[in-house]
Amino acid sequence: MGHFSISDLEQLSGIKAHTIRIWEQRYGILQPIRTATNIRTYCEDDLRRLLNVATLCGRGYRISQVAKLSEQELSKAVISCDDDAHSQNYCHQVNGLLAAMLEMDECQLTHLLNHAIANYGFEQAMLRVAYPFLHRLGVMWQAGTVNPAHEHLVTNLLRQKMMAATDSLPPVQPAMARRWVLFLPEREMHELALLFMNYALRARGHHVLYLGQNLPVTELHAVCATYQPYAALTVMTAVPERHEVQDFVQQLSSLCPDIHLYLYGPLAQLEFRLPANAARLALMTDFIALADELAETEACVAQLAVTER
Repeated sequence: MGHFSISDLEQLSGIKAHTIRIWEQRYGILQPIRTATNIRTYCEDDLRRLLNVATLCGRGYRISQVAKLSEQELSKAVISCDDDAHSQNYCHQVNGLLAAMLEMDECQLTHLLNHAIANYGFEQAMLRVAYPFLHRLGVMWQAGTVNPAHEHLVTNLLRQKMMAATDSLPPVQPAMARRWVLFLPEREMHELALLFMNYALRARGHHVLYLGQNLPVTELHAVCATYQPYAALTVMTAVPERHEVQDFVQQLSSLCPDIHLYLYGPLAQLEFRLPANAARLALMTDFIALADELAETEACVAQLAVTER
């Protein structure tokens, strides 16, 4: 069982600490334990209840009504609550996903993800709901309140959604598009960001050679010689080691000196010298903007070629 301070609950739920205290004192929605030094601490059940309460309040319920619900009634209300199809309040959807994850409720997780995709489209659902959800999951991992089973449940569901969405896109002919090689470094297994980038590129008419996880970097020279890509893109989350990042990036540049290199992920933001053909992508929205800009340029060139004929 995880143990949280009230500031932890604020960060994880999006509800201000002042509001949590009022709800606790006036309505008794949480039952914190006090330490020997009289500091409130909250458990995983408190977090789950707060997430459900925040979800319902975000959908128009009054706290006085919600506070009267039992745990079973609270969960049922969250599941049956009818979302406004045009709602832009993403926070309560993230809270709903977190609560379903803590319950290991795969059916509810799938329902909520499908609902977000139907309302906003796949790409916006990933950017505005799934990514904030993963960020909160990371915070909870650091706090020790989620275990590998929680992470695997979420990761595999999102991976299924990304692969299904990508598979539904029309095929792109490599001879008619910019070509990209997407891969993860050897021993790197965190694939979700790369899968989403694969979808985003293909949706904009780019051709992608997707090489996935755990690729020995020395293979890239032969790949580039055969495929002749415009760019290679990698995500560095846990690999390489921090002190090895500079050498890894330099090796990439040496193996593929004639193409663009794009680096994304936490390790890509470290301070190190970038080769002339490499660039950092700080945010996923930066990558989306790049993909859009290149697609527009390609469309303009194609239109010009048609006009000149």
